[in-house]
Amino acid sequence: ANDGATILEQMDVDNQIAKLMVELSRSQDYEIGDGTTGVVVLDGSLLEQAEKLLERGIHPIRIAEGYEMASKIAFDHLEHISTRFEFTAANIEPLVQTCMTTLSSKIVNRCKRMLAEIAVRAVLAVADLERKDVNLDLIKVEGKVGGKLEDTELIYGIAVDKDMSHPQMPKRIEDANIAILTCPFEPPKPKTKHKVDIDTVEKFQTMRGQEQKYFDEMVQKCKDVGATLVICQWGFDDEANHLLMQRNLPAVRWVGGVELELIAIATGGRIVPRFQELTPDKLGQAGLVREKSFGTTKDRMLCIERCANARAVTIFIRGGNKMMIEEAKRSIHDALCVARNLIRNNSIVYGGGSAEISCSVAVEAAADRYAGAEQYAIRSFADALDGIPLALAENSGLPPIDTLTAVKSQQIQENNPYCGIDCNDVGTNDMREQHVFETLIGKQQQILLATQVVKMILKIDDVITPSEF
Repeated sequence: ANDGATILEQMDVDNQIAKLMVELSRSQDYEIGDGTTGVVVLDGSLLEQAEKLLERGIHPIRIAEGYEMASKIAFDHLEHISTRFEFTAANIEPLVQTCMTTLSSKIVNRCKRMLAEIAVRAVLAVADLERKDVNLDLIKVEGKVGGKLEDTELIYGIAVDKDMSHPQMPKRIEDANIAILTCPFEPPKPKTKHKVDIDTVEKFQTMRGQEQKYFDEMVQKCKDVGATLVICQWGFDDEANHLLMQRNLPAVRWVGGVELELIAIATGGRIVPRFQELTPDKLGQAGLVREKSFGTTKDRMLCIERCANARAVTIFIRGGNKMMIEEAKRSIHDALCVARNLIRNNSIVYGGGSAEISCSVAVEAAADRYAGAEQYAIRSFADALDGIPLALAENSGLPPIDTLTAVKSQQIQENNPYCGIDCNDVGTNDMREQHVFETLIGKQQQILLATQVVKMILKIDDVITPSEF
């Protein structure tokens, strides 16, 4: 996997301090959803710098205070160099560009353009642009092994991993009225406690006739209410299935509770717990319900599209193997979070380490204004900020120190905070031309979180492991 938070989540960490790092990346993931690796890298370089200062005999509290001042400077400086960019529902290009930045460090970067567009469309479909809020729970990310990454698609509706209960039921239902049942949809079975004595064929026939009539009435009731599709949480036996097919009432069985709720939200239907309560106003509406089959396998999915309440979408990922799909899921999650953050707050800073380098220069310049030992701490904060562009340069196969110094001097000479590491080897350092953006709140969060964790660690004198009794 290539997602910082994922790697750290999977790691089995014993060291107390390292556990804090895992927490740190998790909180960045939780708040912003992107920049999880960066926040750990930054934290690591801050600790590295702090160690040097401690060796010089500077008191940890002084270092912590210096770091705090420096992080304030960096935080405000980010605000200062950030730009707002305008996007509308019609012009989503800027959003797509920003999502592409987050996808380019992931394995899926060969189709980042497409995945970014899918992510942006999905977010815009569920976004509330007036309130500037996005509920990411409405976006379901599903994956199926097979096909290739390019087959990933966005379904304006819900995909359920089930198929029609009978192979001869229609595969496409347009303008469906959906009954959503959580009650058993079959004739009442005698419970084990009761004993039914059947000693003649006639008695058996009458009993079967009763059951069939009972179930027939249930089916008829559904049809009278106007349902053209029944989605059921429980199963029904083959006899019921056969009857449903004859009566031409398609049904889906064994649909999980979460999916039922999503279907109910999307179609505007109500979940019916008791069969007697089924009324026309509890039906959900969908413009199209289709069964989608994959290749030659018998895997099928139901897509419920063009729903009454179009606020639920599904991103459906295909990929060559399980790992690819898991990776794509997490990458898409990052992209979704980026798009959401931009809708919440449309300020951006430029990526490629340019923001960090610029902050580093600003913090360095401010250091001289402070007397006392804090000055050293502020300086080393500036050095620590260089850790991110250094890591970027190294991961792009460039000589780290040379690249960083070149970009830094270029920033200072041209007074241009948009110069960063040319990771994609495009030949320009100007991140505006490369369209590499990061969200402002994401970057600020990184600096705040990393500083807080370092301050916490600095204030720990000793870790006492509780003795095993």
